[in-house]
Order: sequence, then structure tokens, then C-alpha cells
Amino acid sequence: MKAYSIDLREKIVNTYEKGGTSIRKVAVEFGVAKSYVQKLIELQRVQGHLEPKKQGGAMKGRLDDFGSELAEMVQIYPDATLLEYCEYFGKKYNVWVCASVMCCALQKQKLTRKKRLCVVAKVKQKESKN
Repeated sequence: MKAYSIDLREKIVNTYEKGGTSIRKVAVEFGVAKSYVQKLIELQRVQGHLEPKKQGGAMKGRLDDFGSELAEMVQIYPDATLLEYCEYFGKKYNVWVCASVMCCALQKQKLTRKKRLCVVAKVKQKESKN
């Protein structure tokens, strides 16, 4: 949702500061929440301006700082399941996560758990037997 304009913010605060009305009536008049009017008044009093703060931003995952540790874990245990990775990581680094968080972290790091090397080795073994 887009931030309210500075002009509207100033009108809300000016209407309240003129006096003779309550925060609740100002909120109804401008079609905003009472808590929003309270926040604007506090923002004006503390910071002296009504500029909106930066919105959004990417959320940081719990395992984003453990890129090299994740790569090492997958290299050491390429055949482990997600639950085994979670247990290993929790015991070694005391960071306990569920399987979906582990899966997302591995995908962000572009670490695959597919057993391609094992499949290739089995195919070569079958070819050599024939």
C-alpha cells in the first residue's frame, strides 16, 4: 500500500492542533484509523516532520548468514534428508529450523540435494556389466 501524502498528513495534524476536536473525530473526518492520527501527532512532536518512513524490504532468513556452513554440510552429507540437515545444523550451530526453512535456505544458496552423482555412477556400472 502506498504511503499517505505529506499534504494529507499535515492536514490531519493541523486539524487536531487547532483544537476543539478529538483524535477520534479527526480520524473519522479524514477516514483513517485513530491510531494513525495518534502516530502522526507523536511523529510531529518527536521528529518535527511528517515524512513517511521507507516501506518494504526483503525479509532476512534465519540461515542467510550461514552460506558457507550450509555448503559444507551439503558437501559432507549429500544424501541426507531435510530433517537430517535440520538436526545436524541445530546440534552443530545451535540454530534450530524446520524443514521448509532449511529447504528455502538451500535454494537461496543454489545448493542441490539431488543425487545426480550417485545416479551417474549406477548408470556407468550397469553399462560396464553389459
